[in-house]
Formats: sequence, C-alpha cells, structure tokens
Amino acid sequence: MTKFAVPDMTCGHCEATVTKAIKEMDPLASINADLATNTIKVVSSQETNKISAALEQAGYPSTIID
Repeated sequence: MTKFAVPDMTCGHCEATVTKAIKEMDPLASINADLATNTIKVVSSQETNKISAALEQAGYPSTIID
C-alpha cells in the first residue's frame, strides 16, 4: 500500500478522475480516497512512480507519504 498526498483533489469529481487515472493503468488496483485530508491509499501491482506519473498526467500532481 502506498499513500499519496494529492492537494488538488478537493471534490467528488476530482476523486473520480484520480480513481479513473489509476484504474486505467491497473484495473485491479484498490483505491481509498480521503477528501478531508486530500490523500489516497493505493494497493497496486504497478510501480509507485508509474502511479505518480498517471496522477500527474490526469492533472493531479502527488507526493508519496511514508
């Protein structure tokens, strides 16, 4: 599981876009978004940097949280 800070994810539409971006690269990914803290938790077989790149391409730059 990797946790990402996604500061620009502020509404349901943003959450849907972020989820879609990850699911397009890994349909089996498990995604838990928290709009209150602007974070997502992702369980995926894809590399973390590829997930970050997909989020950035969708317009939602992110930072990995330890």
